[in-house]
Formats: sequence, structure tokens, C-alpha cells
Amino acid sequence: MKLSFFALTKFPGRLLGALVFALAAPAGAAEVPKPNVLFIAVDDLNHWVGHLGRNPQTKTPHIDRLARMGVTFAHAYCAAPICNPSRTALLSGRRPNATGVYDNNDPFRAAVTPEESLLMTFKKAGYTTLGKGKIWHGGLGFPEQWDVTGAGHGRQPPPKEDRSIDGIKFAPLDCEDVELEDTHTANFGIEQLGRTNAQPFFLALGFIKPHMPWNVPRKYYDLHPVEKIQLPPYWEDDLKDLPPAGVRMAGALGDHAKVLASGRWKEAVQAYLAAVSYLDAQVGRVLDAFDKSAYATNTIVCFFGDHGWHLGEKHHWRKFALWEEATRAPLIWIAPGVTKPGGRCERTVDFMSIYPTLCDLAGIPIPKHVEGMSIRKLLADPRAVWSRPAVTTHGLNNHAVRTEQWRYIRYADGGEELYDEWKDPLEWDNLAKAGGVHDAVKEVLRKHLPVLNVPPVKGNK
Repeated sequence: MKLSFFALTKFPGRLLGALVFALAAPAGAAEVPKPNVLFIAVDDLNHWVGHLGRNPQTKTPHIDRLARMGVTFAHAYCAAPICNPSRTALLSGRRPNATGVYDNNDPFRAAVTPEESLLMTFKKAGYTTLGKGKIWHGGLGFPEQWDVTGAGHGRQPPPKEDRSIDGIKFAPLDCEDVELEDTHTANFGIEQLGRTNAQPFFLALGFIKPHMPWNVPRKYYDLHPVEKIQLPPYWEDDLKDLPPAGVRMAGALGDHAKVLASGRWKEAVQAYLAAVSYLDAQVGRVLDAFDKSAYATNTIVCFFGDHGWHLGEKHHWRKFALWEEATRAPLIWIAPGVTKPGGRCERTVDFMSIYPTLCDLAGIPIPKHVEGMSIRKLLADPRAVWSRPAVTTHGLNNHAVRTEQWRYIRYADGGEELYDEWKDPLEWDNLAKAGGVHDAVKEVLRKHLPVLNVPPVKGNK
């Protein structure tokens, strides 16, 4: 069975920003001030955001507003579908197969030096680095990267009504936003945007929701009445043509069977949507402050989710897989003088592009260890030619290669999956054994698989 489912309205703030930066430059100087950076990382946010159109029931007006201000990437993919390796790769510029950071328990500090960090690169270039929330896995990472950090708010209130389905944790909370950590991360960002800065700044905000538990104020649940929830696309026989490694990934934690047995699948979807709506509200508060600030005309904005999330597609929940839902996430850019409002890029990119692109836009030399490539040309022209595929790694020697038309997965044991995304965007028909032209496609895509695959890093977290 198959189931489907402003620019000028804030002109005074922008004018003030232009004046501040003009006055900051020495008399007679021709050099343009370096742009600031607003770096917004979101945990477990998949492509269920309104402007991407994948799920019509999501409510993300503020993220959608951000997308209208610059360029959004419709096909952006993580380097790894799990928090620690995804963030380590993005922030160090080195892929999981090069660092050995494949899992949340692999210590990134044993594989990456502070000097390799994106934040340290900007700090050495004269930027004031400001941060709060989850940037690296577990928090802010190396302390020497930061000039100013925000203190943690502490634990959120316990739920009176735990609605969890085994490991899928969620509950509506009878509290206000101020009692949740992400609200205070937004507060930190708002405070910093209201300050006068003599130097260019790199402001990093790491939001935790919609990471589980999906415990957010009840008003966000009320935005998504359970009786109106539509289940994600699902096919009961979806796993029949997968290799054993793919089947194991789908059922590794047994979440889907437990959700089905509970009869409350719609409630879990409601909870995820509620957590996304809460997150969107905090992003909106930051955007309001940004648009009114002195920095609105000379700040690069980079917004991304660290990886995707399944809610039952392919009998799978969470991330921890190499399919579309686990690997695809939002990526939005605003680059003054480069992007134009309302841009949408259909090219396939991965998050290894973030480090070099930020350096490129800020006029900072890209460190030699950085593996990704700047996507500045796509920011300037979202329709520009781009032939570099996205590559995602999950565990030692398990990789996915994603082009605009194809997803090719090869597992450590040699198992394969191949999907024609133009004809089969839900990835229901594995063509790996179809032969003919598909063998030629696989041969081309194999050339993009990582050659170096180091073992998992050892050490203390």
C-alpha cells in the first residue's frame, strides 16, 4: 500500500548599517570593510520547510522569509547523517573518511586541531567570534575559537504528559518559550546584533530543536492538529529490493515497528512539526533583530540543518542512513553584493562547500586542508553550470553520491542502491541490478566515492 501525502520595509536599519560601516573606514581608505557573518546551525532539521515544498503541512514562515532574502538550495546534502561527523566535517573542512569521525562517540578533538576550525580561520583573519548553542557536537567545541560565548540556560521543564513512543521522545509542554534553551540562544544573537562592533564579527547560533525530545510549548502542537496530520509517503514493500546493509540501516533501532504498533504515527509527525514551528519562531526573532540592526547590509547569512530526518519513510526513523530523507537539509545564503532576493538553486551541493564559500565571500584565503569547493558562482547565478555531486558518508566505507538525477549508495560489504531521482524521488525502485544503462551510470558515480577511508578515530571525548 502506498500513501502520499523586504527588502525596503526596514530601510532605516539598513541605511544605518551602511553609515556605520562607512564611518568605520579610515579617511581616504579605498578598502571595503569585511562582511560580518551570521551563521545559523539547526539540529535535525530536514527538508520539511515550507518554501521547499516537500511537506505542505509544515509551518515555517520565518525560514521561508529568510529564503526570499537570498538564495535557497533545493538539493543540499550533509557530509554525514549524524550530528558529530556532520558538524566535524563542516567545521573542519575534512570529510569523515579523512578524519575517522563517523559516529557521535568518535572524539572529534582527537582528529581535528583547533587551527583547522572554520571559527579559528576567521578569528585569525581579525574577526570577533561570538557563539552560543550547539555548533560542534555537544556545544561550542574548542574554547580557543571564541572571543565571546553565551552561557547555557539549563534544563527545560519536565513534561506533565509524556507522549513518547519508546525511543521517539515527545511531549507538549505547559510553559512559555522563555523556558527553553533555544529561546536563549536567539536572545544571545539578538543582543549581539544590537551591539556596536569595531571589528567584523562571526556570530554563530546553534539551535537544538527539532532534535528530540520534541518537547515544546503546547501552542506549537496546536498549530498542527493531529486529526489533520498527513503521514509521509510510505510503501509497505519498500525494503524488498534493498541489499542487506540497507535493510539493517532501516530497522537498526526498531523504531518504525514500535510506532506502527502504538497506532500513534500521526502524533509523532505532529510533534516533529511542532518542534520545527518552535524553532522557526526563534529564527524569526533573530531575523527581526538582524533586519533592524546596523549590520543588515554587510553581513553574510548562512543557515543550514546539519542533516535530514526520517519519520517513517523507508520504514525508518531518525537519521543514520544514506537515503534522501536522512541526508537532505535546508541551506540558505545571503551574500551582500553577490546574491539577489528570491534565488533558488536546483544544483546538487553538499555542506563541505560552507567552509570554503564563507572564506571566499569574506576575502580570506581558503586553508589548504579544506576539501570542499566554494559555491560562490551559484550564489551569484543559481542556474550556473555545476557538475560536482554531493557525497555523504555514514560509517566506515558506506557512501552515497547524489547528482541532480541520481543517488548511488555503496555499502562496506559491496551492496548497492541506485535511484533515478527524476522519475522516483521517493526512492522506491532500486535500480542497482537493473543492468543496461544503469551499469554505466554506476560506473560514472563510483569515481566520486572517497578513496581514503581511515578507521574510526580513537581517544577521549
